[in-house]
Amino acid sequence: MQKKNMLVSIIVALVVVVGIAYYMNGQKGPGGVKIGSLSAITGPIVSLVEQINAAERAAIEEINAAGGVLGGDVSLVEADTACAEATAIDAANKLVNVEQVSAIVGALCSGASMGAHSVALDAGVVMLSPASTSPAITSLDDNDLFFRNVPSDAYQGEVLAQLVMDQGIDSISLTYINNDYGVGFANAFRDAFTALNGNIYGDQAHEEGKASYASELASLASSNTDTLVILAYGDGSGLTMIRESLEAGHFARFAGGDGMKSDALLTEIGADNLAGNFFGTIPGSTESDSNKTFSSMYGDGSKFVFDSPYVGTAYDAVFTIALAIQKAGVDALADRSLISTALRDVATAPGTVVGPGDWEKAVGLIAKGEDIDYEGATGPASFDANGDVPGVYNAFTVSGSGYAENAI
Repeated sequence: MQKKNMLVSIIVALVVVVGIAYYMNGQKGPGGVKIGSLSAITGPIVSLVEQINAAERAAIEEINAAGGVLGGDVSLVEADTACAEATAIDAANKLVNVEQVSAIVGALCSGASMGAHSVALDAGVVMLSPASTSPAITSLDDNDLFFRNVPSDAYQGEVLAQLVMDQGIDSISLTYINNDYGVGFANAFRDAFTALNGNIYGDQAHEEGKASYASELASLASSNTDTLVILAYGDGSGLTMIRESLEAGHFARFAGGDGMKSDALLTEIGADNLAGNFFGTIPGSTESDSNKTFSSMYGDGSKFVFDSPYVGTAYDAVFTIALAIQKAGVDALADRSLISTALRDVATAPGTVVGPGDWEKAVGLIAKGEDIDYEGATGPASFDANGDVPGVYNAFTVSGSGYAENAI
């Protein structure tokens, strides 16, 4: 019996050694690595999510065409949060405990990220959000498992406040969606705008999903301002509020943040009705060789609408997570928490700079034990102690039949 057990142990050890050698020699392995995507296929940001998901899939396709992760193809497992905390918890449970994904890209809406985080934390699973911007995320007790490659609204609030002032607008009304995203953004904007000696005549939260906001708009309307700042979603309450404001003559100008830059506004209200009276802020990209490469690879729009919000950060999130799994090695398939340290390693200088289109090069450097530094579609991805990144912002306006962006 002892000889039989010893023989089994030897066979198992040989299989492990051969498997590792097979991987280290760059040969095609069995695959099976899964990356989760906590998306929002339903809910208030559907038109944004369609393009975000397409960018994530493009990154997966590119990685697999260049050899895959740990020697085999990697798959993207998508789950719907509907931008709701309770739904996000269920979706995270599916990805973490049923699908056994190695790491998660997402969530997108801040409240969904904060809900799903509790599930991922218990399992030691890394999350990297390309779109959650609430300032509250910075102080999450996350055991270094939650990261985001998009800047916090603590800064976007300041940028938007200055942009409004730069338009010669020093009096506004303010409304914001009553969730983690809206409340955090509104707090940052309010503080910055009043510090610039701006006046806020109406200031109230609103709930998502209502058929009409006529009563809220009537309360917000004031003879002292014709400008409404809406910190919400352009596919949801933001669309309804702008349409009803124009119909009732409450406001003539509108400003917003990243969540408001939606194609739904252009199609439902009409670009001609928004040109010159709707503007806002959106996270931008740092000009770099990596950014130019990304543009040359995907700028034709065949994979996704290239200038849609968060497609760059979504692509980068998938690429960075995949690099971290590659760096952590086969041990990370059993202990997913190892990916956290590897994520910081692959995204931080010093190291050979790699970016979009460099998967095979990056894998080769990792196999040699050399450091890499991923600079992605939107710029450097170095994370601070809280898992946040610095960022730049663009101003958007409606021009012609679409949006135009300019660096701030």
